[in-house]
Amino acid sequence: MAETIQQLVLGHASDDGVALVYQGQKWSWREHLAEAAHQAAALIRMADPDRPLHVGTLLGNTPAMATAMAAAAQGGYILCAINNTRRGEGLARDIRKADVQILLVDKEHRPLLEALDLPDVTVIAVDGTDWHTQISTAGELRPCRTAQPLDPFMMIFTSGTSGDPKAVLVTHATVLVAAQSLVARFALSPSDVCYVSMPLFHSNAVLAGWGVAVAAGAALAPARFSASRFLADIREVGATYMNYVGKPLAYVLATEERADDVCNPLRVAFGNEASDHDIAEFARRFDVTVYDGFGSTENAVIITREEGTPRGSIGRGFPGVAIYDPGTLSECAVARFSADGMLANADDAVGELVNTQGAGFFSGYYNDEDATGERMRHGMYWSGDLAYRDADGWIYLAGRTADWMRINGENLAAAPIERILQRHPAVSQAAVYAVRDEHSSDELMAALVLRAPMTHLDLTEFLSVQQDLPSIGWPRYIRVAQSLPATATNKVLKRALISDGLNVGVDELWHREERGAEYFSLDSSSY
Repeated sequence: MAETIQQLVLGHASDDGVALVYQGQKWSWREHLAEAAHQAAALIRMADPDRPLHVGTLLGNTPAMATAMAAAAQGGYILCAINNTRRGEGLARDIRKADVQILLVDKEHRPLLEALDLPDVTVIAVDGTDWHTQISTAGELRPCRTAQPLDPFMMIFTSGTSGDPKAVLVTHATVLVAAQSLVARFALSPSDVCYVSMPLFHSNAVLAGWGVAVAAGAALAPARFSASRFLADIREVGATYMNYVGKPLAYVLATEERADDVCNPLRVAFGNEASDHDIAEFARRFDVTVYDGFGSTENAVIITREEGTPRGSIGRGFPGVAIYDPGTLSECAVARFSADGMLANADDAVGELVNTQGAGFFSGYYNDEDATGERMRHGMYWSGDLAYRDADGWIYLAGRTADWMRINGENLAAAPIERILQRHPAVSQAAVYAVRDEHSSDELMAALVLRAPMTHLDLTEFLSVQQDLPSIGWPRYIRVAQSLPATATNKVLKRALISDGLNVGVDELWHREERGAEYFSLDSSSY
């Protein structure tokens, strides 16, 4: 049985089943891996042996990216997946941070490198004739190493929602174990087609998309996500499985529903960060099973949903997963709820999700000892995620540590309020955060993206009957936004919303009086 991604990939070298489906073309595993082996041989031959063999990719979700991943698996070197939404010095910083020696880039992304200072990086145009000639004459592949389970397979950058992205070392074992567990859970086989429209520079697409296809021997169907083309893409490639991260389900659900939406081959959608409403609606509309869990690029804290998971919960944690107070280094109290379902002891129950048994699958951030040390404190992994746990062990997210707000002298977490706001059938997305008002005190603000019209009165009436919403949880300001700023993996960039404050541009801004409940429109002359 395979113990590394290298072994797993090589096991398909003589397989004539479909490995790749893209824009009407198909490649067998035999064809796909032969091309990848030639690429690996060419890269190893041209690399400087005195430098780490780190091959970067600045590519889209295309066969070129799939080939680069399969080449790295066979060649034994480290693939550095560069976020293709980064620009300027931020992009250059990521490439330098990962010690990229050779960078693979396609025509679409080549302009991003113009004027960047990358003197030690060899840039290769993957769609150029020179490169195809080098590949065709590369000769037999001699891997630079025989990979071991704990050897790094890739570097994947974090989303950067709270600062500069960090390069996470992702091992062969991490990808292998995650992918094989999903294949077993969903009974995937070579007859399946894995639709991967989340960016392949992100861990969700690697572990729950590409890795799943490799582990199952199924076909990979890479694509660029489009809500308007989603169903047509699914039908065209015959997709039976898909992965997602962030808000794609909400974006798809915002498109017009048709009576034949259920006529599609999709069987399973797996991902994380979808709302309860979107999970249920997506399952109903497309007749598909949706599994939503909790995950991060670091893969140190593992929490899974299971049968009977309460509404709003992300599931139960693996052994070692706990909620700790970072100040006292002690486990937080069990959450208590009022008769109305309101969290009654937030100050004592909300803390940081940790792995008390150590790092789990986390192998550290490359070239960043300080950030690694911040995650690994007192022999535990500290996730940066706030949560609380009920008496039955069900865990509920409360946001990031940066989402811990102080309103009217009380601690308040963002995620529970966001979940309440998203109960309204007109609300597609909600982000809750604190802003400074004219008195330089923190006030609660929510940015909403709507899927249907909603008036000030609608919101007032809705919030007034949410019995688990504390009085301090009523947002003072509401931004009715056309869209929310987000990373390439659809994580909301709250720091951008906080920076905007009450300056909402073309968006609508509502407010309520300090002791009032009814919302009114504000124009720019009012603040």
